[in-house]
Amino acid sequence: DAVDAVRIDARLPLPGGVVVPFDWARDMRLLPVSLPYHPNAMRLSAHGEESVVYQNTYYSVGGGFVVDEAQAQSGAPVAAPVDLPYPFEDGAELLAQCRRHGLRISELMLANESAWRSEAETRAALGRIWEVMRACVERGIGHEGVLPGGLKVRRRAPALYRKLSEHSAGRNMISDSMAALDWVNLYALAVNEENAGGGRVVTAPTNGAAGIIPAVLHYYMKFMPGSGENEVDDFLLAAAAVGVLCKKNASISGAEVGCQGEVGSACAMAAAGLAEVLGGTPEQVENAAEIGLEHNLGLTCDPVGGLVQVPCIERNAMGSIKAINAAQLALRGDGAHTVSLDQVIRTMRDTGRDMLDKYKETSRGGLAVSFPEC
Repeated sequence: DAVDAVRIDARLPLPGGVVVPFDWARDMRLLPVSLPYHPNAMRLSAHGEESVVYQNTYYSVGGGFVVDEAQAQSGAPVAAPVDLPYPFEDGAELLAQCRRHGLRISELMLANESAWRSEAETRAALGRIWEVMRACVERGIGHEGVLPGGLKVRRRAPALYRKLSEHSAGRNMISDSMAALDWVNLYALAVNEENAGGGRVVTAPTNGAAGIIPAVLHYYMKFMPGSGENEVDDFLLAAAAVGVLCKKNASISGAEVGCQGEVGSACAMAAAGLAEVLGGTPEQVENAAEIGLEHNLGLTCDPVGGLVQVPCIERNAMGSIKAINAAQLALRGDGAHTVSLDQVIRTMRDTGRDMLDKYKETSRGGLAVSFPEC
């Protein structure tokens, strides 16, 4: 609504109550140019009567983080560095710290969070994240209709929820042998339809991949007897450890490495979280994340019409199922495996560098141009 008001009224409200003239056609320029630091960029210029009085460039680098030109040029981190009790730069160091101190991954992460806040505050924050995820699913299964944007994509979560709740979805071999599959799909669809409709989601690690972690966590909470708040915390903490590794050593931005960085990272995070709460060792949790990411390598980001709808909504459902299977594969083993999570993350980074820009969130390649828009 605020954006529409600027377009209609030709006035841009600024902090402090200042309002400046804003001609949308003249002052908003969408250029098909990728800046060297990051493709998700916005350059803001403020003009006085005779010249530019202020100019800066801002980069959205994924996961809700934004840096300006000075930060980009200096390479300074978004947040000031702090001393952690158990620092790690990669998966190998994470496992080494767990072995050295006899910690599970969720325990190590909780201890590291103490560098910023108390344990009680961290657990309260994790509880708020889970509440937002739950609320998002509730809204998603309650909102009927067609998603905005012109593709006329119909929301499917409400109808699927009714069928599952009324036991009228119809039986077949899949529903008989894998009944939970429908519920996982439901949770992922609900979240990503909310995202596509402008609803509130948790960037986990991004909006485009926001359905996978909530779907897998909902699955655990619904089907695991005795599950509770502590398991929610452990799930999210273990998932966060993998998210840190993906962001630090590769990218979680579809504009930088394609959808492997978004859905792939989310799949790895969810697999790690599920393996953790199912009692996996640190090695099994790392293996689950490795499997989840490895089997998303090369995934392109090619949203039809530039909207996070097709194929993004279903892709989250597929990523959720893949995360559950990755956790199960890892838990059936002993944690020993051929390819490490670090190697897969580096491969994702290198694959993203080699990937043509048209497959990285530009809607100029892949499915985005194969689908005839009406």
